[in-house]
Order: sequence, then C-alpha cells, then structure tokens
Amino acid sequence: MVKKKDKVLLGMSGGVDSAVSAILLQEQGYEVYGVTLKLWGQEKVEDAEKICKKLGIEHYNIDAKKEFKEYVIDDFICKYKTNQTPNPCIECNKYLKFGSMYELAHKMGIEYLATGHYAKMEYSEKYGRYVIKKAKNLVKDQSYVLYNMPKNLLGKVIFPLGEIESKEKIREIARNYNLQVANKPDSEDICFIPDGDYKKFLEENSDIQPKNGKIINTKGEVLGEHQGLYRYTIGQRKGLGIAYSEPLYVIGFNTDKNELVVGIENELYKSEMLVNNLNLLLIDEIPNSIKVLVKTRYSAKEYPATIKMIEKDTIKVKFDNPVARITPGQSAVFYIEDMVLGGGKIV
Repeated sequence: MVKKKDKVLLGMSGGVDSAVSAILLQEQGYEVYGVTLKLWGQEKVEDAEKICKKLGIEHYNIDAKKEFKEYVIDDFICKYKTNQTPNPCIECNKYLKFGSMYELAHKMGIEYLATGHYAKMEYSEKYGRYVIKKAKNLVKDQSYVLYNMPKNLLGKVIFPLGEIESKEKIREIARNYNLQVANKPDSEDICFIPDGDYKKFLEENSDIQPKNGKIINTKGEVLGEHQGLYRYTIGQRKGLGIAYSEPLYVIGFNTDKNELVVGIENELYKSEMLVNNLNLLLIDEIPNSIKVLVKTRYSAKEYPATIKMIEKDTIKVKFDNPVARITPGQSAVFYIEDMVLGGGKIV
C-alpha cells in the first residue's frame, strides 16, 4: 500500500515510457525524483529535463560513464573476443539501473526505484516474497532483461507501465499532458551503437580486427573463408558466401584454429544446455528437477523444459523438444507461469 508521498527515484531516458511512468507515479501519490544516467554520450538529457520541469519533478544528471564502460562496454568486447554473443541491456540493468541508481536513492534517503520497463512487481502469497511478472502488454514485455535484479531490491522497484495494455495508451496519456515526446519513436538499437553496426564498433573500440580463417562443416570439410569470428553469431545464415546444396547456418566456433563451423538446419537444434552465473529470484535454491518455460534470448518464444542444479552455480536445462540457435553469452530466463524464477548465462 502506497503511503502518502512516499519518495521514488525514477530513471528517465527522455522517452515517452519514462515520461508516462512519472505521470502514473504522481497520480498514485508518490513524490517523484527523476534521474538520467549519462552512459555513453547519447542520452537525451534535454528531453528528460523538459519533462521533469513540466511535471514539477526535481531532475538529476549522474555521470556513470566510468561504470558503464567497466560493466557494459568492456563486457561486450570481452564476450565477442571469446565468441559469445552478449546482451548489454542485462548488464546495464544489473550494475547501473539497479546498482548505481539504487546507491543514489539510498544516499538521498529514497526508498523506492522506478523504471519504464514493461513488467510487474507484485507480492506473491504462495512464495512469500515480491516477484517479477510479465507485463500486461505481452508484445512489449521486458521481464526477460530483469532477471538479474539484485534480490534485495524485490519490492523496492516499481514498474508503472506493467498494467498498461498498449503502447498507444501510453502515447495517449502523454498527449493528454501535452508532452512533446508523446510521438517520439522507440529506440530499437543498442544505445552505444545507434547505427547498429556492432562490428565497426568493436574494430574502433578494441583490438578486435578482421582475421581470415576457414569455414568448415561438422565433417571437417573446408567450404570457404570467414573474415573474423566476431562477425558471426549462432544461427546466422546470411553473409556466409558459400554455395552449397542446402542452406547453411553458423553452428559453432573452433577458436584455437580460428575456424567457423557451419551446418544444415537440423544441426542447429539442441536438446539440452548448461546455464551458469545464476540469479534466482522466485526461490532461493533448486533442490530437485523443476518444470519451467525458458527464453533463450529476448526475442525468442518460450520453450518447455526441465531444469536441475548440477553444481553450485550451474543448471542443466533439458528441453521437451530440441531448440535451435542456443547461443553462448546470451541469457536463459526461467518462468513459472508468468513469474520470473531467475536466469543465468548460456555456456
């Protein structure tokens, strides 16, 4: 139950989602403070400041570029160096939005954090704790990227957009308040790679450079030449430059020999995988096998599976039916019904 004028620190990007989050929080009786984290020089600070001024909200700019480079950029580069495919938004949420932002809130004596993510935070009588649940708007649901939230923040983070059924409804609320960002387009790219060219970013910001090598199939036959393993990801079909009797897909990497391994479609499928770097939210441990639904990447659908702890920080996932494009470095997130059980990194 919200007390009169509970304080909440809201992350504000300058977009319509965080703007409407501020409006909804005010309508619910919160005293809202806005903060924009300066991460990579692309933030629309002016838009966030204008929104806060119009809504009568104190706004703060926090320079988090050092932390962003350490926890997000460096991790992004490191993953590609080891032929993994990272999800930088998950690292940013863990270390910046629910790390640096929480520290700021604590210093300001503010109890709650809020973000414009599409998700819900609700108390579960069954599990005796606050749980992260899917948003009402399943098309926009972002619960997948929230699994890495520190456990101590359960119940301390508010997702004002969780019950909004559509993006158009959010824009309508913004228009009713005459906010200029009402029709601002959504950002689809990685924030520090606005043009979407991650290969160019890696080459300009690290020592990763093109290095030709062999493209082989699972029989060891040489089929062509690649231009650097970092340029490819599991499941990729286009851009291989190989003429073959069947469509070919990237299915793996032989790092020691600098070889790209390709195969036909049925070689993309796996019946099981390992997941480590775990963060369990719904329960504290997994004593036995549990039936769950698994998302293997943000844009993937959910797959039924059984999970079991095989080591202290490692889960074995057995899919009911084989699943394609299992990609090391991506996160696997486990659901029970519409609740986030937890997740980890695919090995």
